[in-house]
Amino acid sequence: MAARLMSAQAQVCRLGKNVVSEAAMVRQFHASCYSASKVALSKFDSDVFLPYEKLNKRLDVVRSRLNRPLTLSEKVLYSHLDDPANQDIERGTSYLRLRPDRVAMQDATAQMALLQFISSGLKRVAVPSTVHCDHLIEAQIGGVKDLARAKDLNREVYDFLASTCAKYGLGFWKPGSGIIHQIILENYAFPGLLMIGTDSHTPNGGGLGGLCIGVGGADAVDVMADIPWELKCPKVIGVNLTGKISGWTSPKDVILKVADILTVKGGTGAIIEYHGKGVDSISCTGMATICNMGAEIGATTSLFPFNNRMADYLKSTGRGGIAAEAQKFQSKILSADKNCEYDELIEINLDTLEPHVNGPFTPDLGHPISKLADNSKKNGYPMDIRVGLIGSCTNSSYEDMGRCASIAKDAMAHGIKSKIPFNVTPGSEQIRATIERDGISEVFDKFGGTVLANACGPCIGQWDRQDVKKGDKNTIVTSYNRNFTGRNDANPATHCFVTSPELVTALSIAGRLDFNPLTDELTGSDGKKFKLKAPFGDELPAKGFDPGQDTYTAPPTSGDKVSVAVDPKSSRLQLLEPFDKWNGKDLTDLTVLIKVKGKCTTDHISAAGPWLKYRGHLDNISNNMFIGATNSENNEMNNIKNQRNGSWGGVPDVARDYKANNVKWVAVGDENYGEGSSREHAALEPRHLGGRAIIVKSFARIHETNLKKQGLLPLTFANPADYDKIQPTSKISLLNLKGLAPGKPVECEVKNGDKVEKIKLNHTLNDLQIGWFKAGSALNRMKELAAQ
Repeated sequence: MAARLMSAQAQVCRLGKNVVSEAAMVRQFHASCYSASKVALSKFDSDVFLPYEKLNKRLDVVRSRLNRPLTLSEKVLYSHLDDPANQDIERGTSYLRLRPDRVAMQDATAQMALLQFISSGLKRVAVPSTVHCDHLIEAQIGGVKDLARAKDLNREVYDFLASTCAKYGLGFWKPGSGIIHQIILENYAFPGLLMIGTDSHTPNGGGLGGLCIGVGGADAVDVMADIPWELKCPKVIGVNLTGKISGWTSPKDVILKVADILTVKGGTGAIIEYHGKGVDSISCTGMATICNMGAEIGATTSLFPFNNRMADYLKSTGRGGIAAEAQKFQSKILSADKNCEYDELIEINLDTLEPHVNGPFTPDLGHPISKLADNSKKNGYPMDIRVGLIGSCTNSSYEDMGRCASIAKDAMAHGIKSKIPFNVTPGSEQIRATIERDGISEVFDKFGGTVLANACGPCIGQWDRQDVKKGDKNTIVTSYNRNFTGRNDANPATHCFVTSPELVTALSIAGRLDFNPLTDELTGSDGKKFKLKAPFGDELPAKGFDPGQDTYTAPPTSGDKVSVAVDPKSSRLQLLEPFDKWNGKDLTDLTVLIKVKGKCTTDHISAAGPWLKYRGHLDNISNNMFIGATNSENNEMNNIKNQRNGSWGGVPDVARDYKANNVKWVAVGDENYGEGSSREHAALEPRHLGGRAIIVKSFARIHETNLKKQGLLPLTFANPADYDKIQPTSKISLLNLKGLAPGKPVECEVKNGDKVEKIKLNHTLNDLQIGWFKAGSALNRMKELAAQ
């Protein structure tokens, strides 16, 4: 295998003692390991080259060991192993130690990740890394004014991120540049890439044949510190696509169908690998859409094999050299071996795939368009649509915008336009500038649309919605990826349906859920009936992409003269204090803070929307902990009983009272606990406010890892029925923790009054992760190693 600079432990020790210039060591690594290919990773990483030769050598080592055909996922993943000669490789069982090619962070999660990086004492990131300002821009009036307002409101945070990037060697994408995943696709993704990103929709890069995986900030710190990144070896679910995409059916319908089949937890612990003859009928950006929304089924990531559609996109975005280099390694690394085996196989015929609309309140409740009207009436969904929204990181490509514009022009040719507010979110400054140049923005304007800022906006709850009051039952349709309760507008009564941008546009013209553009007619301004034509649009702009304004800032060669200051009085930013170490004793008589009933996503644990402004201040953002979760005791949100004094209050208030009185606590949850976003705040907040363990029926992958990183014990009921044995008044004891070991269940005593029951709790902690628990957090453990 290609040698790294030094072992992970030695690297941390060296950095901690400042023995050698970090910048020099990084340059040495780039020169020695990447010099075989002279094709740069990106135009922003001119001194770091494509690693295909190195990856192929590592893969040869793995092939000789496994002696079997490999899936595409395995090729890309195993070629990034830190030690391919000795790594234990068993799908679904072993923990892989990997060397990602790069790190990407959006501004909301980057704050905490960079605060942790600062706390680590490291001097400079060891791999190419970037920060993207996309989450803090609230949709209110329109793109230009909303962006100006966000720059003013978030100046302190933007200045912190910009200066930290400059000091520690990260690229900085300014507010207005676009959504992280679109920027990655346009500039950084390449076939065979292994990238981690501090956002759950990082898998968007799979549309260019890369393994792009969402993680928490602590994982990002590991990779930026040149420590091998750990991932449980994923299983591989194959999706065989036959036929061709055509008519009203879009790439979005593929993932909506897969979500309907697998449900929100069916992909947990697995990579979704698309293959088959139908793949070539899907554009590169369409493949990205499919991979992006794989996060909604719990998948580790998703990807497609390298093909001509990807090559065309690379050339159109100024990366023809990468396309040519990838073609050399297409059969070796960038496509699956014949007769490779999948852990599960799904068959989808694109010729017969019907457009889908999924929701409300969960992205896996699928409705074929032919059944949407009946299902909506049967379930009492509000039939009138109040707002239509297209764009977001999932569906904001040039092709998406062009196809929607074709529908809008068809309607306007008959004298009608959108019946409802129609909001458009460009995915990037490049998309915004290009659709403006090519007249697409003008079409949307005449159609009655509003072009919002190049940012996440309403998709993540950054929406100052004024047309309905909180609690009013209403329907919206979006081309977004996620539709949990209250996610878009903080209104739990909003019924959000996710679908393709094409169907959002058509439904916005009709203004009702019971409209099917494939069969139903509309009435033009002349009183005549007509049917909308099937959408069409160019995959790539004939005139090439217009880059628009330059929104990127490269880091200086050395950050030694750059200062990063955090005001102790700031309400937005707060330097981190280390969490306390485990005292070596059993955790006895723990109080149950809350027993959560039903779905508990990271949105329920740590809400977004208006809370995003506190993502860099752990104590302030902890005031949103569990406020969206349903208390099993009274079926209410943010109203629990304080077991210490008998009063009722909000969850964060009770937790703060417990912390002040040294009352340690656990939270209890249901299935797929922590699904959704990668936000590690959903783990940091419970730890900060005195939590010691989270006990549930099952976890979502990213959140379980985040809990481990912060020194909390993520435990699952060996018998799911034991969930019912724990009451809000129960006392929980976790015993024999000195003997905590991989694969060994934790003994648990549940006290209900005078009655004591013993149950078993499982965990997935390995030896390294047990070290995090004992040290109090992964960051604490890193510092312990550095001090040795």
